[in-house]
Amino acid sequence: MSESAKSKLIGENQRLTVAVLGGGAAGFFGAIACAEANPALRVLLLEKTGKLLSKVRISGGGRCNVTHAADTPAQLVQHYPRGGAQLKQPFHTFGAPDTVRWFADRGVQLKTEPDGRMFPITDSSETVAQCLLEAARRAGVEIMTHTAADSIQALPEGGFELTLSGAGAAPVLRVARLLVATGGAPKSEQYNWLRQLGHAVQEPVPSLFTFNVPNSPLRELPGVSVPRARVRVAGEKLDYEGPVLITHWGLSGPAVLKLSAWGARRLHELSYKSIALVSWLPDFTEDTLRSHLQEHRGPHGRKLVLSNPLLGLPQRLWRTLAEQAGISPETRWNELPAKLQNRLIEALLRTALPVAGKTTYKEEFVTCGGISLAEIDMQTMESRLVPGLHFAGEVLDIDGITGGFNFQAAWTTGFLAGRAMSQVAAPVTLAGV
Repeated sequence: MSESAKSKLIGENQRLTVAVLGGGAAGFFGAIACAEANPALRVLLLEKTGKLLSKVRISGGGRCNVTHAADTPAQLVQHYPRGGAQLKQPFHTFGAPDTVRWFADRGVQLKTEPDGRMFPITDSSETVAQCLLEAARRAGVEIMTHTAADSIQALPEGGFELTLSGAGAAPVLRVARLLVATGGAPKSEQYNWLRQLGHAVQEPVPSLFTFNVPNSPLRELPGVSVPRARVRVAGEKLDYEGPVLITHWGLSGPAVLKLSAWGARRLHELSYKSIALVSWLPDFTEDTLRSHLQEHRGPHGRKLVLSNPLLGLPQRLWRTLAEQAGISPETRWNELPAKLQNRLIEALLRTALPVAGKTTYKEEFVTCGGISLAEIDMQTMESRLVPGLHFAGEVLDIDGITGGFNFQAAWTTGFLAGRAMSQVAAPVTLAGV
């Protein structure tokens, strides 16, 4: 080794080093925040695969739903089935408006859609990914892909010793502080390496999924959507209102996805088998809908029931529900028996769909569960059990409904963790990588 190379290696080894595990949204945000706040630090970001920011790139159908338009923490926290209460104070420090400013300061303008979701004006997730990669480069973050931490040992003198594997990695890396941002995991045993550090883990179960209905009475209607319906799980205190999409496998759309998030643990306990009751007209009760139909019969008595959908319902859905109520194609409104009208009202307000499983929403996997928040200082994202160990993103027991909320939690927890890590002062003995 040349003298200049030796000198460079010695210089690197004398720099205080912190490491981030995970090349996703939270990991990048934490690494950038840390490096920008303390340029004297050596900040390493380790990703065990060859892919960086993979979830950022597929989010929102390739558009990246960066955050949600919410001016106050009180508005934001309402959208987190787990972790909302604990996130209120962190959102005061770094909330949705801060996210918008952060990206704007780095050249990425966000736009707000009518439902509150915020996307880059380019409608391309690559804009967001490249912004994060460039911000990391400018801040001096060193990125190592195909590098995994096989074990973590907390050192008596402070800091951590990581046993690494992968392309180009030295077998041992010692760091002053460590941020774990490895994302959610579907299997409990995948958290064992964190349990070995003394942390409790809330058992992971899926969140944000669609309903499989193999024997759906609506199976001939894939692609039909209703802008506003209410989905309820029979016998449970679980319901949600919003857009619903009929698919070839069952039921999807924001109302179903959000219901699956709020009911993640209970639906898991039910083995994803239940009866979903769909009200296609959530503003109506039986009495008000019966009155409306009676008023309609007068001036429209000669019209065919199946050919004249009411209240903005899609023609194909209306026809299918009317046929399943026993109404023939020749039946006119003034000929409709009370018995069949009652069946139609039942179908419109309580279509029963036998759910027998779930399907992951597109490629976006979200888990309910992870590191218990009771063991985390939510202002610094530092472990209350292991000094110098920080967590961010979906590895924590935090999950939001669809709409940009999971990314906002990642930005917030990553930012707080990175800023806290940047304040490390006490040097430890380091081994280079």
